[in-house]
Amino acid sequence: MNTFTALSEVALPQARAVGHEVAASAGSPVRHADWVLSVKGWCAAFQQVPGAEVGLYFEEPLQFAAALWGAWHAGKTPVLASDLQPHTLAQLLPQVQACAGQLPDAIVPNATGAAAVQLQPLSLSAAQVVLFTSGSTGVPERIVKHLSQLDAEVHALQTVFAPVADAPGLRTLATVSHQHIYGLLFRVLWPLAAGRLLGTGFARYPEELVAQLSQPGPTLLISSPSMLSRLPDQLDWAAARQGLRGIFSSGGPLPPEASAHALALLGHSTTEVFGSSETGGIAWRRRAEQGDAWQPLPGVQVCLADSGCLSVRSGHLPDADAWWETADRALPQEGGAGFMLQGRADRIAKIAEKRISLTAMENALLASDRVAAARAVVLEAPPAAARVGMVLELTEAGWQALQQQGRKPMGDALRALLAPVVDRVALPRSWRYVARLPQNSQGKTTQHDLLALFRPLMPQPEWTERSAHQATASLLVDPGLRVLDGHFPGAPIVPGVAQLHWVVALGQQAFGIPAAFLRAEVVKFQQRILPGDRVQVQLQWVPDKGQLQFALTSSRGPHASGRLLQGEGVA
Repeated sequence: MNTFTALSEVALPQARAVGHEVAASAGSPVRHADWVLSVKGWCAAFQQVPGAEVGLYFEEPLQFAAALWGAWHAGKTPVLASDLQPHTLAQLLPQVQACAGQLPDAIVPNATGAAAVQLQPLSLSAAQVVLFTSGSTGVPERIVKHLSQLDAEVHALQTVFAPVADAPGLRTLATVSHQHIYGLLFRVLWPLAAGRLLGTGFARYPEELVAQLSQPGPTLLISSPSMLSRLPDQLDWAAARQGLRGIFSSGGPLPPEASAHALALLGHSTTEVFGSSETGGIAWRRRAEQGDAWQPLPGVQVCLADSGCLSVRSGHLPDADAWWETADRALPQEGGAGFMLQGRADRIAKIAEKRISLTAMENALLASDRVAAARAVVLEAPPAAARVGMVLELTEAGWQALQQQGRKPMGDALRALLAPVVDRVALPRSWRYVARLPQNSQGKTTQHDLLALFRPLMPQPEWTERSAHQATASLLVDPGLRVLDGHFPGAPIVPGVAQLHWVVALGQQAFGIPAAFLRAEVVKFQQRILPGDRVQVQLQWVPDKGQLQFALTSSRGPHASGRLLQGEGVA
């Protein structure tokens, strides 16, 4: 059995034997001495960077781990990007003084300077890492975790779960990213501290999961509730479960039926870990063995606050002696030391001067056989007042009703379900129907992704002229328009293809013509359209030629012009 090592000493040359296997990369073993040399190369590179914080994003966890410890040993604070989406980078890049991995202008390890680096034990109190979690407003919240907190948590995981995880040659296969706290702990920190193979395996789809689980040797699966909730029966799970030693799930509740289904397919009761980026791990359970009650992790104390919400005290928190009140309602376990979760505390929003419960609205809709999942969001579009938007994942019955009745009758029926729980002025005005709620790499539905469903692709037109063949509309380019995403970080512009989309949409509104255009002619893009511009769109419809002529101008001059031609036979 490997010796458990504190995170502060994991990268020291003397922490493991020279030939100790840290990971398997492309089928070849990576030894401790080689990994330490890589850590030193990153340390040397980060030592040449001014400032305190460095951004990290690596899809490959072995390189990530070397850069992480290299940054710590260089006295830097690593800031982990949750993904590479434009809105993520727009928030991250101004915060850091250098980047590594797949981030823009990334530095590389300094191989020549590695020999001069002498690694010393890290300070558990001084070393820290920054992660981001989804905020209640859709803006990611910055979470600082000291190495002492992470070290306490991996010790707790080892204390409880060592019998599942300690097997010679155990591989860690994940369906979640190590750029978030759950994957960071279970794929990188805990394996390295315990002397196990670092988790380099990754599966995005059930088919990949089966293929990788079917490889020889013992495997530990680090998954998300979303993956475990959609395991198809028809795959060869008998072969996949031969070497499986255990399954972990975190990041959200695993429905009881999904837990039972995973047990039937994979032969293991899923170990669920309850916690958050802010609190760290709080408790765990295996439903098939313990029922629905959660058992606190070692070193974690829990109690109920006056609000009925769970309060936590542990070394996983910034202040190990202070109680942290969560937003999770709970009840004590009857005859046991654990607790039962009762759902999230109501999310209260103020709409039209009325205080409303978003949670109550969601629960009311879930009572319908048409709704599989519901998420309410508060939409603010000045100068209009705040309003509620509702995203619904429909059941088969829901999709049939929508197709047969149409959107308005469907919305009226859903609003009738909400009438007993919310004031009329606060009823949702905007609905989005989806096959599946949007989910990130951790299997979570974020506020940002929900809000994106309501962000328009084009401004609301203000018509100044409309006749049978001539029309002019004024468009105010709001910085929040979805077409600006990715075009370009730090200097957004309206792309040319979006401008043509606007012309087509306005032509449909003004002249009632179909959007079936065959080609574009003499199109010119004279200058960029920027956020804040008020653009005048001048349209002329020539029906005998099936031709829509357009010109986009503003106070800064012409932006674009040309004509769109419809194909023959288009009426």
